[in-house]
Amino acid sequence: MKWLEEWIYSAIGSRFKRYMIILLTLLALFLSVLMLPAELVLAKMLPGKSANTLTIYVDTPINSSIAQTKEVTSCIVDILKKESQITDIEIFLAQGAPLDYAGLVKGSTLKRGENLAEIVVNLTDKHTREEPSYLMSGRLRDTINSGCISLVDGTNIKMIEQPAGPPTLASIVVELYGGSMESQRALALKIEQILKDTDGLVDVDVMQDEIYRRYELVVNQEKIARSGVSIEQLNNILYLAFEGMSIAVKNSKNSADQIPIYLVLSDETKELSVDSKDALEQKIASLRLMNKSGMMVPVSELVQIVQTNSNPTRFSKNLKPMTNIIAETKMVSQLYPLLDARAVMIEQFESEFEVSKEEGMSTYMFDLHLVDKQTKESFLIRWDGEMKVTLDTFRDLGGAFIAALVLIFLLLVIYYKSFAISAIVLAGSFLSIIGVIVGHAIADLFTAQTFFLTATSLIGFIALMGISSRNSLLLIDFAIALIDKKIPKQRAIAIATATRAKPIILTAVAIILGSALLATDPVFGGLGVALISGTIAAVAVSLIFIPVLMYNTKSI
Repeated sequence: MKWLEEWIYSAIGSRFKRYMIILLTLLALFLSVLMLPAELVLAKMLPGKSANTLTIYVDTPINSSIAQTKEVTSCIVDILKKESQITDIEIFLAQGAPLDYAGLVKGSTLKRGENLAEIVVNLTDKHTREEPSYLMSGRLRDTINSGCISLVDGTNIKMIEQPAGPPTLASIVVELYGGSMESQRALALKIEQILKDTDGLVDVDVMQDEIYRRYELVVNQEKIARSGVSIEQLNNILYLAFEGMSIAVKNSKNSADQIPIYLVLSDETKELSVDSKDALEQKIASLRLMNKSGMMVPVSELVQIVQTNSNPTRFSKNLKPMTNIIAETKMVSQLYPLLDARAVMIEQFESEFEVSKEEGMSTYMFDLHLVDKQTKESFLIRWDGEMKVTLDTFRDLGGAFIAALVLIFLLLVIYYKSFAISAIVLAGSFLSIIGVIVGHAIADLFTAQTFFLTATSLIGFIALMGISSRNSLLLIDFAIALIDKKIPKQRAIAIATATRAKPIILTAVAIILGSALLATDPVFGGLGVALISGTIAAVAVSLIFIPVLMYNTKSI
C-alpha cells in the first residue's frame, strides 16, 4: 500500500495537516458525544423484546362489582378478537393469572377482588409474525383505552409485556415516603397527574386503595337472644340476599365429592336502587326470619347499619410507609420522561413545599426531598423501576470501562516504560466511541422503531478496547523496530502504517462480518452495531490519528 505510505508521510510531515487531523478527530468526538444530550441517540437499558404472549391488567375502582369489571374485560376482548395475530384469550376475573416472568414482580398473586381482572393474550409465533409484541401492545393500548376505559369511571388498564432484561414493577416507579396517610395520598395524586401529562408515559397508576364509603351490619346480641332466632339463620339470609349460598348437594358417579347446589337471587333482587344508607335499610327491612315459635321477625330489628370508610391496604418498604406511583414508557427511554416530569414537579411543588435535590452522582441522584411549608411534614420522592436499573447498569458498565482503561494503561507503562506511548494507545482505544455513537444514530435512521444505545452497546464498546489497543500496538512496535534500524522517524511511521494496514483491515472485516449476525437481534442489536461501527472508527483512528500522535511524541 505505497499510496498510504506516501499519504501518511506527507500528512505527518506537515504541521498544518497534523493539527488539522487532531482538530477534526477531537471535533468528531465532541459532536458524537453531543448526540446523547441532543437526544439524537437515546439511551435505554434494553430495547423491547418480542414475545408470544402479553397480559392486560384491568383495575376498576375499588368498590366496583364483578359485573362492572366483566363489562370492561368484555369490551377489551371484543377489540382483541379483531386481531388476526391473536390465537386465544384467557380471562381471569377477580384474580390474577398463573404466574409468569413479569407477574412475579408485578404482584399477580396478590390480585384478589371483584374490581380486578387479568387478560392473557397468546399470539402467533414471534418468528413468523411481522409485528413485534411490544409494538402490538403500543398500538392496541390507544384503541382499548379510548373504547373501554370510559365504561366505568376510574378504570385503569395496563398493557404488560414480558421484560427483555431484569423484571421490575414498572418502567418508572416513584416511591413516595413520609407524611400522614392522607397527605401522602394527596401528594401521590398530584404526582400521578404530572406523570399523565408527561409525553412518552402511559399506564400511569397509583398503587394505593381508594377510600370509599361502606356499611357494616352490627348484630344486636340482646335482641337476637330475645327473638329466638339463631346467628346462623341471620347469616344465611344475609348471604342469600346479597351473595348467594349453598342450600343442598348433589351426588354424581363422575365425581368423588358432593357437588353443592348454589342458590343465587336475580340481579334485580340483589342490587340496591341507589348507593345510600336508606336504600340498604329498605332492603334489610324486607327480610324476615321465622323463630322457633313460628313468628316472623324482621331482620332490621336484629341488626344496625353503621356507615364507615374502607380500610385501605398499606404498603411499606424497609419498615417505612410508602406509596408507589407507576408508569410505563411508550417506545421511549425512561430517562427523558423522568427528567421532564422531575422538572415539572420541582416547578409546581415549590409554592407549597421546600424542595431540595439529592447531591452528587449517587444511585439516588434524582431524588427530591419536600417539606410542607405549613404543616412541616417531610416527604421523599425516590425514583425506581427499570429506570433505576438502567442508571445502575450504565454506571457499573462505565466503571468497568474506566477500570479497563486504567489496567490497559498500567500494563502498557510496564511494557514500554513510557507514559506518552501508553497514552497514545489509550487515546486510540477511547476514540472508538465515535463510531459506536454515530453507528447507533445511523441505525436509527434505517429502523422502524427507535434504535437505542443499550447496555449491550456499552458491552460492545468495552470489548472494542482490546481491538483498538491491538491496532495501535501493531503500529508502535513496528515503527520502533524500524527506527532502531536507523530509518528516519517520519519514514518509519509511514512504512509501519502502510505495512500493518492490511492485517488491521482484514481483522476489522472479520469482526464486522461476525457482528452482522447480531445487528438484527432485538436485544443484542446494540452489541452488533457497536462492534461494527466501533471497529470502523478504530481502524480509521489507528491509520490516521495514531501516526500523528506517534510523530509528535519524543518517546518514539
